[in-house]
Amino acid sequence: RVMEGAGTPTLLLPPGASPHGYALRPSEARALSNADIVVWIGPALTPWLERSLDTLAEGATQVVLMEAPGIEHLPLREGPLFEHDHGAHHGEHDDEHDHDEHAHGDDDHDHGEKHAHDDHGHEDHGHDDHGHEEADHDEHEGHGHDHEEHAEHDDEHDHDDGHGHGHGHTDARDAHIWLNPANAAQIAEAVAAALAKADPAQAALYTANAAAAAAEYAALAETLATTVQPVAGRPFVVLHDAYQHFEHRFGTEAAGAIAAGDGGEEAGLSPARLAALQERIGELEAVCVFAEPQFPNRTLTALTEGTAAKTGVLDPLGADLEPGAALYTGLLEGLATSLVECLG
Repeated sequence: RVMEGAGTPTLLLPPGASPHGYALRPSEARALSNADIVVWIGPALTPWLERSLDTLAEGATQVVLMEAPGIEHLPLREGPLFEHDHGAHHGEHDDEHDHDEHAHGDDDHDHGEKHAHDDHGHEDHGHDDHGHEEADHDEHEGHGHDHEEHAEHDDEHDHDDGHGHGHGHTDARDAHIWLNPANAAQIAEAVAAALAKADPAQAALYTANAAAAAAEYAALAETLATTVQPVAGRPFVVLHDAYQHFEHRFGTEAAGAIAAGDGGEEAGLSPARLAALQERIGELEAVCVFAEPQFPNRTLTALTEGTAAKTGVLDPLGADLEPGAALYTGLLEGLATSLVECLG
């Protein structure tokens, strides 16, 4: 969206891949090693990427979006069942200031793109290739898993840190920041700043694109707030706790998560957790239980058996959407549509 008219970023992850655990293909490792700029959420979402950046992209400028100025951060939720502060939702707020009081990242980090770079000890380089962008996504903490033999072990070891998220990383903030359109506008601005610095000749284009994106996302937020309003407050259960930023912005309420960590098949689901979720679904008369496209979960049948709850699919990554400037809008519209269709 920010590079329209100037070039196309390279996506490090293919559509539908889980950001939580991934083994780079040789072609992806080469793309990373050729990058002038790497845009990523941070190790809280893609712990396995951290080591690859140190070894393959040592000279690249890093834009770590978890540390971007203006991002509204939310703490990780603990346990399979969620409590909601009904006064905390921002569905009725559309102005650019309503998230400032929550932007804990700004309190802890220097403002501006410079911190995201200097913290990693990298200097800015030319932008001959117009940069490479790491595909997002939603979902946690930890350190590198560069090799295929480690990718599948995340679920075995990393779901027991007391937050329901694992990998040993110390960041206690929810990394699914892009699911709030106000955060998406801040992300566009941070990306534009990095591109403008690396490619001054087209700085005005990047800045204008980011401003247009921010206006587009503000209008999108208003539309989505209207779309989901009829089902706001109706409880549902999700595969893994990826949607807090969307819930916080639009007043929807997940009652709990099936998987204890990043959402892998049956990940972290003990008999006690299953029983707690079944009880919660019954108590709250949860309307729907949602899986995800990349993690079809067999437990949904067991969870909904004997209840009135339906099953649906939520896609926090846009797995089935064509990568490009329009993906973000389609992603959020898809979430809203899925919620309304199932909860309604």
